[in-house]
Amino acid sequence: MSDTPATRHTPRVFSGVQPTGNLTLGNYLGAVRNFVALQEDDTFERLYCVVDMHAITQPFKPAELKTAIYEVAAAFIAAGLDPEKSILFNQSRVTAHAELGWIFNCVARMGWLNRMTQFKEKAGKNKENASVGLYAYPNLMAADILAYRATHVPVGEDQKQHLELTRDIAQKFNSDFNAPDFFPLCEPLIPAESARIMSLRDGTAKMSKSDPSDNSRINLSDTADVIAQKIRKAKTDPEPLPGEAAGLADRPEARNLVGIFAALLGSTPDDVLKDFGGKGFGDFKPALAELTVEKIAPIGNEMRRLTAEPDHIDAILMAGAERAARIARPIMADVYETLGLTGGGSAGW
Repeated sequence: MSDTPATRHTPRVFSGVQPTGNLTLGNYLGAVRNFVALQEDDTFERLYCVVDMHAITQPFKPAELKTAIYEVAAAFIAAGLDPEKSILFNQSRVTAHAELGWIFNCVARMGWLNRMTQFKEKAGKNKENASVGLYAYPNLMAADILAYRATHVPVGEDQKQHLELTRDIAQKFNSDFNAPDFFPLCEPLIPAESARIMSLRDGTAKMSKSDPSDNSRINLSDTADVIAQKIRKAKTDPEPLPGEAAGLADRPEARNLVGIFAALLGSTPDDVLKDFGGKGFGDFKPALAELTVEKIAPIGNEMRRLTAEPDHIDAILMAGAERAARIARPIMADVYETLGLTGGGSAGW
């Protein structure tokens, strides 16, 4: 590695997922599977967080939020995340996130936040009634990462702008307070083969857990029968599949289904089309359904077992939070010292 601010700190990975509904196949292939793979890389310390404080930036029901926190944690574990090898916790148990989030509210510039496209998308035409928390969401995301001086962040395309803001905030803090190496300028971790999983009903829209149609997505908690049924109903076109991926350029639904097959198999669309080129979806969909059930249904089965034991999940999250807080506490003490504040270290585990 080159000698950059990120590499002069302990190599540390941080990533988080919101507990806003069931995780989908897109979340698994785009993020969670990569979290699991990183467990085999001893280069990094690893922290994975259920970012529940982000979830309250928009309307929510407390009872549903608590259930969703446990469901996301269960999905992580069911997908192969080992709480002994990685630190798994939920954000609200570690006070450093909120503390540093406020500090970053005072570091980030209004102009930076005004450029954030996700706020515009989530607030829509009703932005005057959006919460301040939704507007300042990227500052809290920066705090999530930098409270641990994380050097690397597994991230998808839709979060790259927020990661760039995190780097801007780190750089401004370092510059404003004459501490050139205080926070690392974190780097994205993007898998070489990172499939962008789209809706099963619209190949031009991202597969989303917030889509009103449950048939638009494969949920990690879906049973084998439900998975197979959703694949059968997935939108396609009448043409046979081409012999190579270039032939899918103007066929978003076909491109999406072939991409899902390739991602589940750890292959490429071109390799998939070597077997299915010239065939119709009557041949392809059953094979895709069988493969998806094979890879995803066991995760759903294990999730159901785990969520039936909420006390067990709670104990895992608490133990993870204690480990996370031990990392964050001295960093926050340094932050307070750097700012000339006297509160650092007065609270915590």
